[in-house]
Amino acid sequence: MDDLAARQPARGDDLAAPQAERADDLAARQAERVDDLAARQAELVAALVAGGPVPPGFAPAPLAAARTALLRKRAGEVARHWPLLAASLGADWTATFAGWAAGRPTQGSLRDGWDLARALRDRGTLPPLGAEELALREAGARYDGRRPPRPRRLPSLGRAGGAVAVQVAGRVRLLRPARRAA
Repeated sequence: MDDLAARQPARGDDLAAPQAERADDLAARQAERVDDLAARQAELVAALVAGGPVPPGFAPAPLAAARTALLRKRAGEVARHWPLLAASLGADWTATFAGWAAGRPTQGSLRDGWDLARALRDRGTLPPLGAEELALREAGARYDGRRPPRPRRLPSLGRAGGAVAVQVAGRVRLLRPARRAA
């Protein structure tokens, strides 16, 4: 009888192995689903905010409407950090910002505004009020376009579109306003 008991597995052992395999399979399938979901979400986010292609399974028209709404919202957030730039562009603000930001992921409202102002300056289309605001920002902080802006410690000048600003002892003043069209 002892030989028979030794040759036959215990009653629970024959059930434990298939259950462990099923649990491993289930965990693998769940991990695969999570990875797949994460990849699909990344594609959707890229399509909405970074100008990526429309992911499979999404209708282009509603996705374009959502993209436009997000760009409009983002323009409003940037306008809060750059009020003179937004005011100087007037009714063209949203379209100008949306055209510039359409293929760029956000870097934050302050940095997006700074990058837009520099792009407009480089194209020669920065309005005088925007030039004054950019000159004040350039004098007061150091921003290289890759890392967040940092306050300047030493005296500095900022120039944009004819405007000149100076920063001394933490105070920033506009020395010369931007040239205005006659």
